[in-house]
Amino acid sequence: MATEVRNNTALERFELTADGQPAGYIEYQDTGDERALVHTEIYSAFEGRGLANTLIKAALDASRDEGFSVLPMCPVVLHFISTHPDYIAYVPQRARELFGLPQ
Repeated sequence: MATEVRNNTALERFELTADGQPAGYIEYQDTGDERALVHTEIYSAFEGRGLANTLIKAALDASRDEGFSVLPMCPVVLHFISTHPDYIAYVPQRARELFGLPQ
């Protein structure tokens, strides 16, 4: 399955397509140099294929590349970061305790 993630800045969300079809999105809100990832949605026809991980990884990497630190407000994003320790550094030091992440 071919996937693509694009940042739709007008709607403040990363959008995932799978084989050219809309498959899901992550909504975000930017404040200064922080990006709060607030909601993740994978459409029911695409559930169970690991696409949430594909979308989250792309959103985290793009946010970091754009100079943002990340606030994982969405529980799915927080779980991803908790289980992928390389991404903990994307969360500002001051916010890690708030999200239950290691310092």
